[in-house]
Amino acid sequence: MLFNSSAFVVFFPTVFLLYWSLGSTKQRNLLLAGASYFFYGCWDWRFLSLLWISTVLDFICGLGIARTENTRRRRAFLLASVMGNLGILASFKYFNFFLDSLAPLLDALHLWAARPSLDIILPVGISFYTFQTMSYTIDVYRGRIRPTRNFLSFLVYVAYFPQLVAGPIERATNLLPQIESDRVFSVERAESGLSLILWGYIKKVAIADAIAPHVDRVFADPGKFGWAALLAGLYLFAVQIYCDFSGYSDIARGSSRLLGIELMENFKQPYLSANITEFWRRWHISLSTWLRDYLYIPLGGNRKGERRTYLNNMLTMLLGGLWHGAGWTFVVWGGLHGLYLAAHKMLTRGRKIGFSPKPAGPADALRHALKVFAVFQLVCLGWVFFRSPDFSRAWQYLSSLALLHQGAAGLDVIWYALAYCSAMIILDLAAWVRDAEAPFEWVHRPELRGAVYATMMAWLVLCRGGGGQPFIYFQF
Repeated sequence: MLFNSSAFVVFFPTVFLLYWSLGSTKQRNLLLAGASYFFYGCWDWRFLSLLWISTVLDFICGLGIARTENTRRRRAFLLASVMGNLGILASFKYFNFFLDSLAPLLDALHLWAARPSLDIILPVGISFYTFQTMSYTIDVYRGRIRPTRNFLSFLVYVAYFPQLVAGPIERATNLLPQIESDRVFSVERAESGLSLILWGYIKKVAIADAIAPHVDRVFADPGKFGWAALLAGLYLFAVQIYCDFSGYSDIARGSSRLLGIELMENFKQPYLSANITEFWRRWHISLSTWLRDYLYIPLGGNRKGERRTYLNNMLTMLLGGLWHGAGWTFVVWGGLHGLYLAAHKMLTRGRKIGFSPKPAGPADALRHALKVFAVFQLVCLGWVFFRSPDFSRAWQYLSSLALLHQGAAGLDVIWYALAYCSAMIILDLAAWVRDAEAPFEWVHRPELRGAVYATMMAWLVLCRGGGGQPFIYFQF
């Protein structure tokens, strides 16, 4: 079931009304559990078994870790959780990828004449809920959270439908206490949630879906277009993937807020970052912090010298790239960002890196803008590999840009890029300056706020067209 589908327009209000009509936390959690399994089952009911297996496995392992002081037994339960979750993920997402990658070597050694393959559909959201359930048992093992003994609460934590299929990847420390506690309806939070949902729909339907056909056309045959159209198409994809994914996160957070549960912020104007480290603190925050806490730091982080720090950065980003998709283009995308981060750490050796402060004057604003522009170009270079279906298409795209290839002018693509990139910069700046969730939060006068909402609703109706387009990150 897509957030931008007619089915969800019926599903969510029904759940919302039933939810707040119930009187106890247990009743509401039962409803959330049923609604979440129905929501996920609408994709393919057969994959509900995988969701159930992950839930039961980590619930048992969490209790097992807490019930013993024996180090070996605790590690055995942790290993069972990690290997079980990663085993399911590897089987469904990476089996054919690893087999195909080994094929040339095996063929050269005449070790494998007939290679098996799994003809399976990738379960939607498996990368997200696998990481979420694993983080629970790891946190229990580390003593950061006590395991819940309420199976219903844990089931809701794993399958919670607003963020089930594309995040944010929640931590048990944030989500479980909210699930286990009483929720009280708040008109103020409901209004905030609705405005966040509306902003998410604008990003997805009115921006991402509107430019998707132009992006598809350029990336399908990069040799056909001139360098200016290719550059415009690349910028359009940067806007598309940002609005598509952050739009999903906004709808998820807004929907959850209407149910009295707060999800973590997943995007914070990432294209306004003045350095690459800041970009990863603003882009897909739930994944970047997960990789930091459960991979980068356990590898040693920056505690074992400079060379080890750079290696840890690279390994983390390579695996982060592979998390996105079972393909070498995603690995290269992750590797590029690993190089970027290592280079930035080298250049800022010994300095603490945080969010860039707001510019203090015109000269400072110009310097900041130049840094933002440079970071955006580096990010877009990586997007070529992320979006291209294979290396040959990616190299063709990059070589055509580098050699200023002359081809079809693609004026419509260029005009779309100018319009949508400018609009995105203005909207993000409005939110960034005021540190707000949405660019129109500063509008407090009721008549102006109503006019803004009415305009956005009209924009959505004009852009709606046919059926909803799937969110890009559903494939991961």
